Amino acid sequence: MPRLLRDNALTLAMIALFIPALVGQFLAGWSVYNDERMDHGSGPVSLIGYLTSPHFGEAVFENWESEFLQMGIFVLLTARLRQRGSPESKPFQEEDGEPPETDRAPDPKRKGAPWPVRAGGLIGRLYEHSLSIALFGLFGLSFALHVVSGAAEYSADQLDHGGQAVSALQYLGTSQLWFESFQNWQSEFMSIAALVVLAIFLRERGSSQSKPVDAPHSQTGD
Repeated sequence: MPRLLRDNALTLAMIALFIPALVGQFLAGWSVYNDERMDHGSGPVSLIGYLTSPHFGEAVFENWESEFLQMGIFVLLTARLRQRGSPESKPFQEEDGEPPETDRAPDPKRKGAPWPVRAGGLIGRLYEHSLSIALFGLFGLSFALHVVSGAAEYSADQLDHGGQAVSALQYLGTSQLWFESFQNWQSEFMSIAALVVLAIFLRERGSSQSKPVDAPHSQTGD
């Protein structure tokens, strides 16, 4: 296997899964959207037209927001909380004698240390939390795009039924937005809990998300 593929195989595999899934959602959504338009006496839209439609944007961004929220919260919680026996948890300090490496103060003299660590100061402090900052930033952006596209889709539906259009700000006060968000958020939190608990007792040989197959159930961390 070429080194580039070997070194980036996990990322490339996820992209290879993501793109066909997004294309599949797009094509299926285009068909559903045109069926709905035909039912309301409107003509179908082209593929390009659907790509820029609020129907597609809302469907995409309401899912992206929940994924980034899930990952952001998981990163923050695992920095402070433990689950005995789970490989998704850091080990308990009092049992292992020394704090986990992720809890130790960054060493700017460490070989290969990223430049923000070497720079120190405010840049170094921000870098210490850059992962959660990035994830919550992506959540905020996705949520904002969900609100904007959702408001446009909601307004179109209201106008079709004799109602009034709403602004993005007004859409924040609708139950429709929060129904869409909460139904995705709860499933993400449930999946995290399932992974954390199931990984205490079950194994997947070779996976970084699993303890060694012969590890006791009480072993915490990988």
